[in-house]
Amino acid sequence: MVIETVGVVGCGLMGSGIAEVAAKAGFDVVVREVSDELIEGGRDRIRKSLDRAVERGKLTEADRDAAWSRLRFSTDLSDLADRHLVIEAIIEEIAAKNELFSALNDLCGPETIFASNTSSLTITDMAAASGRVDRVVGLHFFNPVPVMQLVEVVRTIATSDEAFDAVYAFAEALGKKPITAKDNSGFVVNLLLVPYLLDAIRQLERGVASVEDIDRAMMLGLGYPMGPFALCDFVGIDTVYRISEIMFDEYRESRYAPPPLLKRMVSMGRFGRKTGKGFYDWSGDRPVSVPL
Repeated sequence: MVIETVGVVGCGLMGSGIAEVAAKAGFDVVVREVSDELIEGGRDRIRKSLDRAVERGKLTEADRDAAWSRLRFSTDLSDLADRHLVIEAIIEEIAAKNELFSALNDLCGPETIFASNTSSLTITDMAAASGRVDRVVGLHFFNPVPVMQLVEVVRTIATSDEAFDAVYAFAEALGKKPITAKDNSGFVVNLLLVPYLLDAIRQLERGVASVEDIDRAMMLGLGYPMGPFALCDFVGIDTVYRISEIMFDEYRESRYAPPPLLKRMVSMGRFGRKTGKGFYDWSGDRPVSVPL
């Protein structure tokens, strides 16, 4: 099977990025959101990203305009009925994803492949509710999607070779560097990353060092582009908390349990860069750590 038409459900940071890279790679893309307001936000995000790529010399004006012409936006789920591949990038809630795939199963032809951009939920749970267990895969992109090269392509014990191979080839056609991952919560990256982030928070709770010094140590000592607390703020404190809960529920291992400080920050609404304050205050010219 060759994928030529793509549907993306959700036009937030991840969904808009996925739609953008697919359109730039030559695919016909329909993006679906639940409201015109959310569509406008996603449309604006994609347009600005394409314009920045032109300004930086990474994209010609002609290629930008061609990519834009391949994008359509809709609030009607039935507009995805003719897609070869539908990628969901909605809220990280298994009930919402299962409901979506069940609805899509009634709309799409039997050849359509469903893919999830989940970062922590298992694909098997979605496949079981999809009505087409052999044609459901994980396709986990990383933020920001237009920049990050890695894509985790995840197969379940029921995924067909045809579906997996088609989606793997699709990821390569986007110019990404895919890897094959087993269907376990967290796949490869988050399986290793989440315990690292949570342990950094635990060491902060223990008073080992300050936010700035722990971040500086990991950057200068290991060559990481940013420290664990800056990364938490970038990903979203609430997202880290939700992922850790999902993974702890899956594995029942203490290293995936969210530390008390993480829970308190979520309760206070300190989600990181998107709210202006997390482990750092992002309102100024440079981030400054804030009292906890």
